[in-house]
Amino acid sequence: MFDAPKSPYLVPFDGSFSISDASTSGVSDGHRHRGKHRKLARNKLQQLQRVLAAGDRHAVLLVFQAMDAAGKDSTIRAVMQGIDPSGCQVYSFKRPSNLELDHDFLWRTSFRLPQRGRIGIFNRSHYEEVLVVRVHPQILASQKLPGELKLETIWDDRLKSIRDQEEHLARNGTVIIKFWLNVSKDEQKRRLLARLDDPKKLWKFEPGDIVERRHWDAYMTAYEDALNATSRPWAPWYAIPADDKDYMRARVAEIITNSLESIGLSYPQPSEEDLVEFAASRAELESETD
Repeated sequence: MFDAPKSPYLVPFDGSFSISDASTSGVSDGHRHRGKHRKLARNKLQQLQRVLAAGDRHAVLLVFQAMDAAGKDSTIRAVMQGIDPSGCQVYSFKRPSNLELDHDFLWRTSFRLPQRGRIGIFNRSHYEEVLVVRVHPQILASQKLPGELKLETIWDDRLKSIRDQEEHLARNGTVIIKFWLNVSKDEQKRRLLARLDDPKKLWKFEPGDIVERRHWDAYMTAYEDALNATSRPWAPWYAIPADDKDYMRARVAEIITNSLESIGLSYPQPSEEDLVEFAASRAELESETD
């Protein structure tokens, strides 16, 4: 089973993570070096993706969660640039549809899990059910839950369901790497104002972002509880400083490549029977006279 590589941003597995101690700015390493490191990591990732597809033994699931304007979309684009699109799939999860509400809360993400040999990316995910829904518990009224609703236990129950599913997936070959892009409240404010000031970015602004910003402290509590409850060696969370986008992207790229290198991917080796067939095929091709 996959075991998380070490990183200063790895969320501990013992429940001791504190958002108040988590950096949003990272450690200065120079803009030029960040771009170089990200490019090297991206080149490695391209190579590893080919081996992943050839081996067809593992799937990779990358989960991105963050407050609005933290940079999820741009990070996914930057890190996955140059990756073979036939071996990668990205899903963004918005408000659940009526069909999705007729299933349990894990169904809509389970339905989109990556196949072996492929990289799947969740831009938001099943964790919305213990983040947004926890901050706005009135949403539960539309979820057709059986029995009496108990707010004092539902979040722990859902987190346990997530833990159990992720352990099952990891046991069966899915490499799960989860990123919380940790943007500060001040930096989010700056980015939201920048969207309002730039006609080319106005389409990205939603008044609902301001509504959610009013619940910042409640979201931080929900994130801290979720990360502590579900960061495990086989499904780790990384709390990545997100105030500097270049720094954030470089760290995400490095963690992904280090994770894939750690599982020992390799091209499949031909059997003795395969070698005999290859030799026969070579002989037939070389004997052609046309």
